[in-house]
Amino acid sequence: MPTAPFDYDPQTRIVFQPGGLNRLGEFARQLGAKRVLLVTDPGLAEAGHPERALDLLRHDGLEVLLFDQVSPDPTTADVERGLAVARDAKIDLLVGLGGGSSMDCAKGINFLLTNGGHMEDYMGFGKAAHPMLPMIAVPTTSGTGSEAQSYAIIARESDHMKMACGDRKAACRIAILDPELTLSMPHGVTAATGIDALSHALESFVTNRRSDISSLFSREAWKLLSRSFPRVLDNPLDIEARGNMLLGAHLAGMAIENSMLGAAHACANPLSAHLGMTHGVAVGLMLPHVIRYNAAVADPQYAELASLVRISPPNGKPVSFALADYIQGLYDQADLTPDLTAVDRGLVPTLASEAATQWTGKCNPRPVDQAQFEELYRCVLN
Repeated sequence: MPTAPFDYDPQTRIVFQPGGLNRLGEFARQLGAKRVLLVTDPGLAEAGHPERALDLLRHDGLEVLLFDQVSPDPTTADVERGLAVARDAKIDLLVGLGGGSSMDCAKGINFLLTNGGHMEDYMGFGKAAHPMLPMIAVPTTSGTGSEAQSYAIIARESDHMKMACGDRKAACRIAILDPELTLSMPHGVTAATGIDALSHALESFVTNRRSDISSLFSREAWKLLSRSFPRVLDNPLDIEARGNMLLGAHLAGMAIENSMLGAAHACANPLSAHLGMTHGVAVGLMLPHVIRYNAAVADPQYAELASLVRISPPNGKPVSFALADYIQGLYDQADLTPDLTAVDRGLVPTLASEAATQWTGKCNPRPVDQAQFEELYRCVLN
């Protein structure tokens, strides 16, 4: 592939450090903050991370408001509730603490607090006319890489279809990557977010919008993630592997920010909307079939990734098929396969119709329309 043009202008300072959360107040003061909105989800309370963040910020003399009611897949209603907390407080900094849901919700609040309107007004990219507040992201999972991206992924409350709302002004000023925070993840969260991160490295490496810079991030993310994911499944307290997963997820997020994703993500969003399937579970379910579908045009790229984990091609088949089997093996090892026996197969045309409208599908290396999406869904709903 000829070198594709790119315009790489990083917006986010990256701090990768075990115990890095302890510097949260320091970084907030560097950004001139006095009143902070901490956005997180109720599931983190048991781990104690929000309370620690509150104490650290207050210890540095900052006034802090807490919004801790973010849903697993944040909706426009979540953003509106967070906005109500922030609107009259005159905050000057947001902190998104948690998984991609918390960080995306914090970005959504930032859009509406600084620019007004509704989330639907910001679908697409570059629609925020006014400056936005600085934000610090502190991921506690190794999945979305949201802290590396200028997009907020927010679902419409009415139909739970996801909207991508992006603007360079929404990019986080600082991302604190503290592997110690990920030790508290339950197995199911570790598994689903890990598969999601792997899918980001894979899909961004073959997307039709890839460039040399995005491929660099995808490749390095794949190295870290593919080697460390089995380790954290076997030993959740392996801090080195946890660090590799967190950094790999971030690099994969940087790859997305400089390229895009593909058909597996286009398929996943309707599954989440209609079946309530966790995003990482849905993406991992579809990914092996999308890899096989893309083999006709992306086998050289898949072969490069396969070589990094020493996968050999099966006799008479593209190496992509071996890579697909490898991903399926990781998915099975993570024990993520959902029970689909009760799913109405008549839903397939609806799923395919909605997948065909997803922005990520437009960037798949092999063109995919509603008919092909139906075939992909039938691979798992046969």
